[in-house]
Amino acid sequence: MKTFLKIFLLIIAALPVLAQDDDLPQAQDPQVKSKIRAAHVAYLTDQLGLTPEEAEKFWPIYNEFLEKRRALKVQYKDRKLNPDPKKTADENDKELVDLGFKVKQQELDLEKDYSGRLLKVISAQKLRTLPDAEKRFRQMILNQIQRRQMQQDRREQMRDRSQQQLQQRNN
Repeated sequence: MKTFLKIFLLIIAALPVLAQDDDLPQAQDPQVKSKIRAAHVAYLTDQLGLTPEEAEKFWPIYNEFLEKRRALKVQYKDRKLNPDPKKTADENDKELVDLGFKVKQQELDLEKDYSGRLLKVISAQKLRTLPDAEKRFRQMILNQIQRRQMQQDRREQMRDRSQQQLQQRNN
């Protein structure tokens, strides 16, 4: 229970910056990313029930996997955002479809490879729990961001109303 409380407090501490006006620049803030990564590590370690020995071996392998998977996604995104100007839109779209399948296959191959490596460090049950724990963490972060955004929107609406009321009184 203490671990869960620490994780929750870490997540809460990591997200205030994300709720401010300019989301994109702040999403790139290394300090925010670092806090979210720390919350991610704490959450997954707790959810998987990793022992300190398992965690010590698990995280380097898993971080390497995440980095390689991220690189595959960046490869696809870069191609999507930067089509070949010498090709027609249809040719670029066909190439993008092919690249999408290629990237998905590479992701699957990567997942198979790293699953084998992780099974040497953690049990199959813990490995099987990993994708669900990842989804819950992402959903928790998204919910927190959404809740903070709604709070900010309400504050802005209240500020606008009070400014309108002040203007009406002054007129």
